Amino acid sequence: MIDIIEVTTDKHRKMFAKLPFDIYKGNKYWLPPIIKSEIANITPELNPFFNKCEAKFWIAVDEKNNVLGRIGAIVPHEYIKKTGEKIGRITRPEFFDNAEAVNKLFFTAEQWLKSKSMIGVSGPLGFSNIDTQALLVEGFDQLPSVASVYHLPYYQEHFNRLGYKKLEDWVEFNLFLDEDMPEKIYRVSDIVRQRYKLKILQMKNSEMMWKYGHEIFHLLNEAFKDLFSFIPFDDAEIDYILKSYIPLINPEFVHLVFKEDGKLIGFIIPVPSLSKTMQIANGKIGLRALISLIRSRKHNDIIDLFLTGVDPEYQSKGVTGFLMTEAFKVMRQYNIKIADTTGMLEDNQKALQNWKNFKHVMNKRKRCYIKYFD
Repeated sequence: MIDIIEVTTDKHRKMFAKLPFDIYKGNKYWLPPIIKSEIANITPELNPFFNKCEAKFWIAVDEKNNVLGRIGAIVPHEYIKKTGEKIGRITRPEFFDNAEAVNKLFFTAEQWLKSKSMIGVSGPLGFSNIDTQALLVEGFDQLPSVASVYHLPYYQEHFNRLGYKKLEDWVEFNLFLDEDMPEKIYRVSDIVRQRYKLKILQMKNSEMMWKYGHEIFHLLNEAFKDLFSFIPFDDAEIDYILKSYIPLINPEFVHLVFKEDGKLIGFIIPVPSLSKTMQIANGKIGLRALISLIRSRKHNDIIDLFLTGVDPEYQSKGVTGFLMTEAFKVMRQYNIKIADTTGMLEDNQKALQNWKNFKHVMNKRKRCYIKYFD
């Protein structure tokens, strides 16, 4: 017998957070999250994103109290205002290959969303674009970045079986940086700099990241406003994100670009890969993980391109290429060999064109599904 329990206590939140450690035990491609952070993310009193969303979470347990699966559901009020369509979200689904448990979890989430007047459900999606989103459907033999996701192949079989259809796909790439860019790329970058009178600023320390953090995210709100699933960040949410990520970043890779009047029009945030560190941590930041984290900031041949944003007015004027070129110079100094991109919508040709100057290969595909209620 399988029971569905709503997650409302610290005990159940811990069970929810720890389930993937059982599902992926021994899997060399899965990245264990930090349990404390996972619990905070689903706790209304700790996560400011609950201020703009309603959300519930459930676990499926058997008669021996073993957790067989989990799921969350979100009513994203701000995104519903943006689109005018009452589509809820499923979030953080993880489960063993057990049809009964999966059926009961999805039924529970869908029924709750129906009770909130939703006409359908999409996902996996999180509270925001910085949160966990999408289901891995290609690239099961690839190590993801900490900004991405990993799932087992049978997950998509259950989504399909339950009537979920493809809504959007994100694709991810490896960029190979072991060769210098052609000289013409540097010339084009310099032309862009001179034409628009651009000034580049390289971050030097965490204090600078805090100084410009809100300005970066306000630009991100403008740059990403028309993208699928995007909900603008408010100041409380920005603080929550900065507090989580600034300690992980080597600021020297981060570049901002300004107009001569001081207006920020672009940024790029590459982060030395933390994937191996997360596997060492295995859910908790102990001494070995701290040593790995410190070492990864300076001695790493893989970098993750976390975020890149450009003012819409300049998105087709070579500013992204200018940012990439400046960041590439620092990557070469640190002997970075591979850049791992985060997911980009497969039909976002403007963004995909940014990789044309690098040897690259698409190595992962993630999917967001949709299902309309009867």
